[in-house]
Amino acid sequence: ESAFVQLNGAQKNVQNATSFLEVQDGVLSSAGKILNRMIELKGLSDDVMKNSSDSANYNREFQDLQMQIYDMSSLKFNGVSMFAQFSSNANNAEGVFNNTARDNTVSIYVSAEGSTGPTVSVNKSLLLSALTIDAGTLAAGAFSTAGTGNVNSFAAADSSSVINLSDISVGVFTQAIQNIATLRADNGASMSRLRFAGEEMGKQETNLIAANGRIIDVDIAAESTRMAKYNVLVQASASMLAQANSSADIALMLLR
Repeated sequence: ESAFVQLNGAQKNVQNATSFLEVQDGVLSSAGKILNRMIELKGLSDDVMKNSSDSANYNREFQDLQMQIYDMSSLKFNGVSMFAQFSSNANNAEGVFNNTARDNTVSIYVSAEGSTGPTVSVNKSLLLSALTIDAGTLAAGAFSTAGTGNVNSFAAADSSSVINLSDISVGVFTQAIQNIATLRADNGASMSRLRFAGEEMGKQETNLIAANGRIIDVDIAAESTRMAKYNVLVQASASMLAQANSSADIALMLLR
């Protein structure tokens, strides 16, 4: 019975982790849409037919969207952060996008053995780092390095740290969109693993139920046959006893 309880707990872990990733992917999708709007603003601001007022308006929207992305990076799922700035694998050093030694993961137990059994690592996406890009190398960096050298970020904690449209080239915009796509791909890979882990636990549960049934359940066919056998024997015994009693009565009648 304890195995059933532990397996049910693991299945709920997988379901919760899948929900976590689904919500996370929804946020990443919204971040991708914001970046698409940002690159559209870049194109509009470069139009020579636009006056300075138009360009200023585009730039204000661009800066507001940077703060919106930062706010999205602080969203939580049932109190658990969906995105991270610091690494859980490198003594809480700042995380860096696409650097597995500096990522942030949580382990999901996917068996009845709990922590001693197999686990699936779920990423708290490094959204801030993915959007912090060196214009020269197009490599992602730590969010805290934004504003130094050629490094800029599409996320800003407040109005004092925003950047202007003129600070970013189209190539950097394109790289940022690719980084978001990579985060979503990682998310999808984790969801795929969890789906297969959930299916495997479903099979284990079915097999455990079958094994438990073989131990404690009644074999209906065998018991029905046994019952019919004993019914025949009881009826035969009753018939023989009735005949014996009848024979004794006949003998007494002859003696009279």
